[in-house]
Amino acid sequence: MQQLTPEELTEFLNEKTILYNNPKFIESDPIQIPHSFSLKEDIEIAGFLTATIAWGNRKSIINNAKKIMAFLENAPYDFVMNHQEQDLEPLNSFVHRTFNGIDLITFIKALQHIYQKHEGLENLFHKHASPTSMQNAIHQFKNVFFEIEHLPRTKKHISDPLKNSAAKRINMYLRWMVRNDNAGVDFGIWKSLSPAQLSCPLDVHSGNVARKLGILKRTQNDGKALAELDAALRSMDPTDPVKYDYALFGLGVFEKF
Repeated sequence: MQQLTPEELTEFLNEKTILYNNPKFIESDPIQIPHSFSLKEDIEIAGFLTATIAWGNRKSIINNAKKIMAFLENAPYDFVMNHQEQDLEPLNSFVHRTFNGIDLITFIKALQHIYQKHEGLENLFHKHASPTSMQNAIHQFKNVFFEIEHLPRTKKHISDPLKNSAAKRINMYLRWMVRNDNAGVDFGIWKSLSPAQLSCPLDVHSGNVARKLGILKRTQNDGKALAELDAALRSMDPTDPVKYDYALFGLGVFEKF
């Protein structure tokens, strides 16, 4: 692809964002799982658990997220808050790649801890966010999440941006919760946070497309690459930089750009 001027590039990505940021996107994406709920807490818990296992084959992510919701009796908030120890037993059989039943049970207990002791997920992220970044908030979230008893193995399932991780899955989750796209895809239910604070969920697709477009030079998909990509996207739209995730992901997955 020939090198576009900054204006042409912004126009190109704006067009692709409009193309992919629409409700048809939902049917092939893990975001469909939280979309099956209407209560705020159900949406945010279903979204968080789905985002946690969002790596690998998208069909298997969706199928396994549906299994998690079935384990939680399709009432995630009620289950998180009111489960008894014996209710957790069936969860031991769950497995998605390296995320297993022990991890899932720990996550359920950690979520209960957050709602009981830290006024919920939105409050916890909001408390540590800066005006233009969620990266420290993700780091602090991880610290609080693992205040409860846990095995060392489970910690790897929440990334830490302060350890140079791109934290793709949590950044994707935050996009779901914070962005109100007026298209019915992202939820925009966390009103205390702003899309301007978000970072792009950098993965193999968005990273490769960004490199081909010349807005990302770094070859690894790590925290430094995310900072570089964020700066480029903020220069195009400082109020809603993460809308371009749709363009980058869509170009990579659906157009094999």
